[in-house]
Amino acid sequence: MSVDEVPDARIEKPTDAVVKITATNICGSDLHMYEGRTSLGAGSIIGHENVGEVVETGPGVYSVQVGDRVALPFNIGCGFCDNCTTGLTAFCLTANPPTAGAAYGYAEMGPYNGGQAEYLRVPFADFNALQLPEDSVDRENDYVMLTDIFPTGWHGTRLAKLQAGETIAVYGAGPVGLMAAYSADIQGASQIFVIDHLAERLALAEQFGATAISTADGDPVEQIKGLTGGVGVDRGVEAVGYQAHDSSGVERSNLTMNALVNVVKPTGGIGVVGVFLPEDPGAKDEMTRNGHMNFDFGKFFFKGQTIGTGQANVKAYNRQLRDLIHRGKATPSRLVSHNLGLADAPEAYQHFDARDTGWTKVVLNPTRG
Repeated sequence: MSVDEVPDARIEKPTDAVVKITATNICGSDLHMYEGRTSLGAGSIIGHENVGEVVETGPGVYSVQVGDRVALPFNIGCGFCDNCTTGLTAFCLTANPPTAGAAYGYAEMGPYNGGQAEYLRVPFADFNALQLPEDSVDRENDYVMLTDIFPTGWHGTRLAKLQAGETIAVYGAGPVGLMAAYSADIQGASQIFVIDHLAERLALAEQFGATAISTADGDPVEQIKGLTGGVGVDRGVEAVGYQAHDSSGVERSNLTMNALVNVVKPTGGIGVVGVFLPEDPGAKDEMTRNGHMNFDFGKFFFKGQTIGTGQANVKAYNRQLRDLIHRGKATPSRLVSHNLGLADAPEAYQHFDARDTGWTKVVLNPTRG
């Protein structure tokens, strides 16, 4: 990771806008690229969690105005393809053909630069830019969570089909897992379990309304069954992805999926929002390099469970979540540990990738110099 001078973003199509970035997050998904576990090429500008001020619009932009403060969904949608018109904006058919789905600054997700920069080109600006209310400057750390992790955590609970009064287990106490737990709490889950091995993150999970389950204390599945009279939970969310590690530090891509099959009740639902890729160049075995895993499909079938997967359709949730923030009903910024300038990004990536104590969520602010 390096900080370099590059040409400023500019209008390329009539429906574009240019946004001056004021906040852009380092995401756990960025670490897959940072660690060389994707096909991302050298010299790419990354960063898909972006908030800023509109400084220029193309002649085809109607509703977005210069001076607007906006939050940008990490997934880029056109607004008019079959998927976008049905709300499935994470799988836009226009922005990155022939792939279903596009994003800022992410491997295999289109030719779009990311927002860990001073300026960002926003395609289809009228559709993608979410205008923010007048408190967005003072509460920027809350609103920047609308670009990915808050909607993604919410999406995990919806994929799992969580209902008020039900119990749920969330694998992973990283930012997305914490937001899944927080989303479950807002939606009225009766008990929320969050599984991780880092005590600091589990302490944060408790602040967001969850019961912490540490892998250091033994098999998480058995711990949760012991706390639920042996029956397990109604729903589960996978918020770790293909780089899951067991308690001894060995990477096992199937660990969390098979554990959720075990801990979720028969006919229960599982939502998968942790990243799983078709190819993993950095994997140690051929199966994982090809995006495959040993999955307990027989047990999954016999229990009659359902699994929903995929990146969050951010626009399906971000307006409602924005209003929860604006009305004081949600404060996702509680997980932010650092606000830093762009020059601090290389060091921040090192700390965040190492899961160092005190580095839970990093917001980069380009205007800090």
